[in-house]
Parts: sequence; structure tokens; C-alpha cells
Amino acid sequence: MRSIMPEAPLEGGLLGRVQYWFACVFAIGWTGVVCGGLFFQFGLWEYPCPLCIVQRMFMLLAAMGAAYIIRTGIRTGAVTGRDYMMGWGLALVAVIAGSFASWRQTMLHILPGDKGFGSEVLGLHLYVWAWVLFQASVVAIGIVLAFAHATADRAVPEDGPYRTVGLFALWFLGAVIAVNVVAVFFEEGFHWFLPDDPTKYRLLYDIGILD
Repeated sequence: MRSIMPEAPLEGGLLGRVQYWFACVFAIGWTGVVCGGLFFQFGLWEYPCPLCIVQRMFMLLAAMGAAYIIRTGIRTGAVTGRDYMMGWGLALVAVIAGSFASWRQTMLHILPGDKGFGSEVLGLHLYVWAWVLFQASVVAIGIVLAFAHATADRAVPEDGPYRTVGLFALWFLGAVIAVNVVAVFFEEGFHWFLPDDPTKYRLLYDIGILD
């Protein structure tokens, strides 16, 4: 009969710490991308279309996958291989779904003469950049998943930069999720669907502030 051996200590070393830091960068990065979309919405008065909103949702879901890893590390002081695989698995589903949404919007405006939807950044529309970032994230997550079994680590001390940056990533993500929920509610109002080409914040008209 096989004897029951105690679990091996979590000693992922440098790789474990690198993967924890990558989770922080991943969560903060995608949250920052959504902030960029909010800048175009409120700073340049470009109303996001339904597909834009869907892409934001998947960006935030991807960040939440990384946030699972961060929260686990902060709460328990250890990030196991299973924790990494759970968090990155959730993020992978989100970025694959987001890549389909951004690809769909890109295909809608690919015909010659079509000027696309919204502003451009460095010659590309935001949804094209979203597709590029989603695809890059698929590759990045695939790489870190390949090392997830070897990077389990007691990587989060009770204080210090690990915890500080991790908490910042979580609070930043939570705040942007809240802002995005309010922004979508103002744009959609008391309606089931957004129009394909929004031109106003319908909640303000629904409650009679604007005519």
C-alpha cells in the first residue's frame, strides 16, 4: 500500500515570483486598456457600440482571472500551481472570447472605403488594437500556463511590494468595473439593447433630464 507523504513545500523561487508579478501586470494592464476606452468615451465623446461594450467586458473578465491569482496570494500567502491554472484558465477563456468579438467588429469594417467606427490610434481603430492585444494575451497565457506546475511559491509576504502592488491591482480593477457598469447604464438607460451606433446617453432622456 502506498504511503501517504506530506505535500512538498512550495518552492517556486524566481519563476513563482515572476509569475505573480506578471499576474499583477496583466490585471493592471487590461484595466488600463479599459480606462483608455473610457477616455475616448468621456474625453472625446465617442459613444461605444454594443461590440465595444462586449470587448470591455471580456477585458475586465481577463483581468479578473489574474485578480484571482493575486487575491489568493494575498489571502493565503501562497500561490499553488492549481491556483495559477485556475486563474489563467479563466483569463484564457475571456481573451479568446474577446478576440472573437474584436475580430467580428474588424470584419464589419474591412471593406474598401469603410472608414471604420470611432477614432484611430497609430493608424488602427481601437477594436483592431483590442484584437491584437487579445491575441498577444492568448500567447502569453499559454506560456505561463506551461510553467504553472513549476512556479508554485510562497510569494506574498505579509507586507512589502508584493502585497502593495497586488492590492492596488485589485482596487484599481474594482473601481474601473464600477465605473464601467455606471457608464453602460447611462448609455443604455431603461432599454434591453444598445443601438448599433449610439449617439446619446439614453438614461438622461428616460428620466426626463434631457428632451
